[in-house]
Amino acid sequence: MSPYVTFIMLTSLGLGTTITFASSHWLLAWMGLEINTLAIIPLMAQHHHPRAVEATTKYFLTQATAAALMLFTTTSNAWITGQWDIQQLSHPTITTITILALGLKVGLAPMHFWLPEVLQGLDLTTGLILSTWQKLAPMTLIYQLSSGVEQPLMITLGVMSALVGGWGGLNQTQLRKILAYSSIAHMGWMMIVMKYLPNLMIMNLMIYIIMTSSAFMALKMTTATKINTLATGWTKAPILTMLTMTTMLSLGGLPPLTGFMPKWMILQELTKQDLPLIATLMAMTALLSLFFYLRLCYAMTLTISPNTNNAKTPWRLKSKQMTMPLSITMIMTAMMLPVTPAVMAMTT
Repeated sequence: MSPYVTFIMLTSLGLGTTITFASSHWLLAWMGLEINTLAIIPLMAQHHHPRAVEATTKYFLTQATAAALMLFTTTSNAWITGQWDIQQLSHPTITTITILALGLKVGLAPMHFWLPEVLQGLDLTTGLILSTWQKLAPMTLIYQLSSGVEQPLMITLGVMSALVGGWGGLNQTQLRKILAYSSIAHMGWMMIVMKYLPNLMIMNLMIYIIMTSSAFMALKMTTATKINTLATGWTKAPILTMLTMTTMLSLGGLPPLTGFMPKWMILQELTKQDLPLIATLMAMTALLSLFFYLRLCYAMTLTISPNTNNAKTPWRLKSKQMTMPLSITMIMTAMMLPVTPAVMAMTT
């Protein structure tokens, strides 16, 4: 793809998200989401591989369905109430369907089925954009709607997403699918606390984007797409392998690392809201996710690559990829726990 076309597509991605951020009118928000979807589609299909084309088609159909559903509900709301303001969805049925449409856009369970399949068909760079940047605009709209949504709906979406994200990743060998289920689980943690402390959701989203970016960039540096390939990394780049393991453990939420911070805060908030059972259930789902992250760490650091590995062996030349973004995100992924009060102050 021409650099000029790539630049236009990336600029359009930024424009679409910015329009949705800045809008207080449903039509403008819908327009921003549509620009976002249409801008990423050429980036997804640029390799002309059958899997990439299939993933692009699935993505387009699901996003178009979600956008049409959202437009239908918000038009219905305008018809009933006579105004288009985002925070004025008055009817509970309309609010519920709008939240479900936005949940379909970000891949919340039980509307998650498209996400692992789509991510599996993409290369790691486009997968990174899909897993991070494409979550921002829908999550902003969910954030604005959260005060008027029924509590049981948010809890159901959150618990189901955390459970599906934990269970779905257990039996996977493809790293992109594992990261897709990881994304579903993290979205569940954000949804569960949205009703009670929306700013905590923003902090969780920021940390999720940092951790996922470092995971995708590390896998791109080692050109790894399967668990088997990870086992060949320690001979080529031992320090990167160790840092990738730290990133995976941080995604799992182990205490000395950054990923523990949002989980800790969310469980504390759920306990304050007199929801000990929900807090216990969420902690148990975190163990499910931690299991498959530990599988990745075990394959990376404690096993020798099998001789029958049918993956393409990476050539031992220096990667041309920029290492500065990877270094910054890796440091933030591993070492932000001591500055928790500062991070909380930034999001309040």
